[in-house]
Amino acid sequence: MPVYLDNAATSFPKPPGVAEAVTTAIGTIGGSPGRGAHRHARQAMSIMKECRAKAALVLGVSDPDRVIFTGNATESLNVVLKGFLRPGDRVVISGMEHNSVVRPLQRISAQGVAYVISPRGSCEEIDMAAFETMVATKPRLAVMVHASNVNGALMPVDRAAEICARHGVPLLLDAAQSAGVQPILAEARGLGMVACSGHKSLLGPAGVGLLYVRPDLEVSQLMEGGTGSRSEDFNQPEFCPDRYESGTPNLPGLAGLSAGIDFILREGLERIREHELGLATILENKLSEISGVKVLSPGVRGIGTISFVAGSMNAADIGFILDEAFEIAVRAGLHCAPLAHRTLGTFPEGTVRVSPGYSTTEEEIEYFLKSLRSILDKGRR
Repeated sequence: MPVYLDNAATSFPKPPGVAEAVTTAIGTIGGSPGRGAHRHARQAMSIMKECRAKAALVLGVSDPDRVIFTGNATESLNVVLKGFLRPGDRVVISGMEHNSVVRPLQRISAQGVAYVISPRGSCEEIDMAAFETMVATKPRLAVMVHASNVNGALMPVDRAAEICARHGVPLLLDAAQSAGVQPILAEARGLGMVACSGHKSLLGPAGVGLLYVRPDLEVSQLMEGGTGSRSEDFNQPEFCPDRYESGTPNLPGLAGLSAGIDFILREGLERIREHELGLATILENKLSEISGVKVLSPGVRGIGTISFVAGSMNAADIGFILDEAFEIAVRAGLHCAPLAHRTLGTFPEGTVRVSPGYSTTEEEIEYFLKSLRSILDKGRR
């Protein structure tokens, strides 16, 4: 039986209603939001507004216009890192960050932006005393992933936000993995910016992302163009969200994202989280019973993602056999997060990553475990 356990890459299958919403947007709505006064354009704008309002609920933002639509979490992160930082600025990041943070910083480091990596503590993924020492030096920005895409670790965001607020340093939260599973609480936590994807735990289709920027922070847009507003002006509008949303939006993607968030709001964040963390507990416990398997257990688990290594057997080989022989989809390697793997001691080989979703069943987990045992048993002969 085909089993999909790669929800950290993108969620699948999508909930009922997501594909229908995408199809309806493509097949029956011919307008572009803000580009006309006819009924098709009005319907398109209605979809966009509804999605923005629902996204604001998920992010914990009172003003939906502060929620900006992007193409993905990577674009959202690039907007902040390249639109907020200037030559001479310093940035503090955690040692668990994704390449969507590290690579933009690496590029702009050539322009005089320096970044430093907060070290790992003895038990947790981040040494918060060291983090506070670094933040106390008044960097321009601090960046922290909410939940690791490698081992599911929940970062100490509340403490980080309090430290950053006390020292007057904005905190950029990478919620690509956590939005839809963990409460984001952007305003309650006083976060400076939040970036997340729409196609992971928010259960929407590919090609949609979200960005929140606190009103008191100046972040330049990456591009300019048509917004459907202030068309008489050669200059880009200064108000949100138009300042950041040039060009025709991905209406089918936003319709699908709106349906995905509807599903989350109906089911409830707590119920979704309990299901995924429950499966992760089963996985972690039973994997730990298999000889030669080492699970990268986090100090605090935030999402269902599990990473493990299996003795001398290559992670890529395990992933390939699971797919070819058992029709089980996992991900093997570095998961676009070599910095996190360096922190966890699994660079350069990487790990096998198993990421159940809300639709994953215990029977599928048992089938995966049985298949993995079979692979490892044969490998020992």
